[in-house]
Amino acid sequence: MNQVWTSDITYLWTDEGWLYLAIVLDLFNREVVGWSLKPRMTADIVTDALTMAWFRKRPAPGLTRTTGCRPAGGRHR
Repeated sequence: MNQVWTSDITYLWTDEGWLYLAIVLDLFNREVVGWSLKPRMTADIVTDALTMAWFRKRPAPGLTRTTGCRPAGGRHR
């Protein structure tokens, strides 16, 4: 647990229009450890989800993070 995380973004149709959902998933037990929901897909949606995951789980040094998508804005590499 808390050794490899991955992230992805999807979009959802709601009564208010499209919303974008970014999640961070622990690959060991497939637990969603962080998420962010916003009306626009910007780079901060991914950082918000990752920040939530980090503060909820406080992983030990050595955590590997992979991405399931190409992040917006090029800030995450």
